[in-house]
Formats: sequence, structure tokens, C-alpha cells
Amino acid sequence: MDPDIPQVIVVGSCMTDLVSITPRLPKAGETIHGSKFFIGFGGKGANQCIQAARLGAQTAMVCKVGDDSFGNNYIENFKKNNVCTDFAVQTAAAATGAASIIVNAEGQNAIVIVAGANLLLDSGDLAKASAAISGARVMVCQLEISPQVSLEALKIAHNSGVKTIFNPAPAIADLEPAFFTHSDIFCCNESEAEILTGIPVNGPGDAGAAGLVLLERGCNLVLVTLGGEGCVIISKEDPTPKHIATHKVTAVDTTGAGDSFIGALAFYIASYPQLSIEEMVKRSNHIASISVQAAGTQTSYPYRKDLPQDFFS
Repeated sequence: MDPDIPQVIVVGSCMTDLVSITPRLPKAGETIHGSKFFIGFGGKGANQCIQAARLGAQTAMVCKVGDDSFGNNYIENFKKNNVCTDFAVQTAAAATGAASIIVNAEGQNAIVIVAGANLLLDSGDLAKASAAISGARVMVCQLEISPQVSLEALKIAHNSGVKTIFNPAPAIADLEPAFFTHSDIFCCNESEAEILTGIPVNGPGDAGAAGLVLLERGCNLVLVTLGGEGCVIISKEDPTPKHIATHKVTAVDTTGAGDSFIGALAFYIASYPQLSIEEMVKRSNHIASISVQAAGTQTSYPYRKDLPQDFFS
């Protein structure tokens, strides 16, 4: 394989995270004291890309950031993480996307995102990246950029026989039907599954029921992630829901754990296609569970060298 062609290409968002650590989440109109503040790199797309890169995948990011200090820092961050930045564009027309994140003592979070430059990623940007998308092994996208651009990216990849992973986050209740039929792997969490199907998801049984509804809409394989409860797999080949549990850990900060899971899954599909989906999910769950044991988003993502080497066989 050409070393310059990415194995994993992510079309999606970059956010600068402005994180406050507090004893609890404030109520409306309330001011509380936090114990710590830091600025980090986030955005679902970039998070997923960075995790795949840290595990050893050749990656590229298709995104748009502002022509501002946050944007400059983000491009630098990709380079430090060995992510190809050929399709990471800076624009003067909007600020780099930002996320204000509050994390409480239990590691739960409340997040406000302002998409900014992310919403300016367009068909022209995809056209420039289309050869790289078509030549990749896996293409990943989400909904923190314009949904039409995500769908167009899925179509380019799908029509070229590239495996597609779609993460419908933040979820839209009336998602266009083509999203389902162009997603090889449709990966959502409990709340996204509920928004998409109307089925409240409170455990593996509900996740299986919601997954079957999504499968009927045309996906090949649905993954419903359940945080500390692991993940449920439902596929066309085997529509019996399978619950893959994960080992229990003490969460310090759950921000970005779902993105760690998807980045790890993209890595495994690209690098170890011979593994069963159950084994890929098991390993990806484990990697995501490591990420919740440290503060921050990308700062908590493990590198290949820090993981058991049997994860890479």
C-alpha cells in the first residue's frame, strides 16, 4: 500500500475544548467555583482520527478550522500526532469551533459546542480529498459538520468500496435515509439511539431493540455503545443482538470516550480486517475504558506503546 495514502480518513470536526473541573454541574443561573481549567483539543472527528493515529494507523483529516491561534494550534497538534494535514483547511470566514466543557467530580460532563469553521467544510473541500477518500481502507464521519457534507463523504467512500463508519452525533431525529444505506458500520450511543428510534435505551436489551430498528433502515451493522456497560452488536448477517461487556473501571473523565472507541475500531478495521467484529469491539472497548481513567479528551487517549502487545496481533 502507498505509504502516502491514508488507511483511515476522517471527514469531520475540530473543536478547541475549554474545560472547567467542578465539584458538581451548576444549576441554571448559578455560579460555582471550579478547581481547574485547561484548554484541550477536541471535536468528534479529530478525536477519532487522533486515536486511530496513536494506535498506528496512517491517518488523514478532512476538516476546516479558523485562521486564528486556535486553528494554528490545531494544525500543529495533527502534525505532532502524525496525522496528514493536506486536507485540513484554514479559513478567515469563521472562528475555529469551540466547546465549553464542565466536568464534575464523578467524571460526568455538560458540553456546549459552537461549530464555527466546521460548518464551512463543503463539497469543494471533499473534491480535493476525494482521491484520498477513495483510496483509504476506512472512512469515518459524524454530524458536527454539515450533514450534507457528511453524507456526500459517505457516498464517495461507499461507491469506491471503502468501509464506512458513521457516528450520528449529535443525533438528528429525522436523519436522511441515505445515511443508513451508505454506512457499513452505524455506531451510536444510548441517547443517539433513542433520538433516532424513539426507543428509550437503558441497557443491553433496549439497545438490541433500537439496533434492530436501525438495521431495518438499511445499515449492514449497528453498534450501540453503552458506556461502562460495553456495547451491543446487531448485523444483517446475525440480527440476534450480541452484548459485548467491558471490564469495570473508575471513570475520572468520560469526555471523548466514545470517540476513542470509534477511532480504535477504525484502526482495527483498517489494520486487522481478519479479526471478527466481536474481537475488534472488545479491544476498542478496552482502549476507550483506558481513556476514561485520565482527565481531558485527546490527552487521555492511549498510544500503541502503552497498550498490551496482544492488542496488535
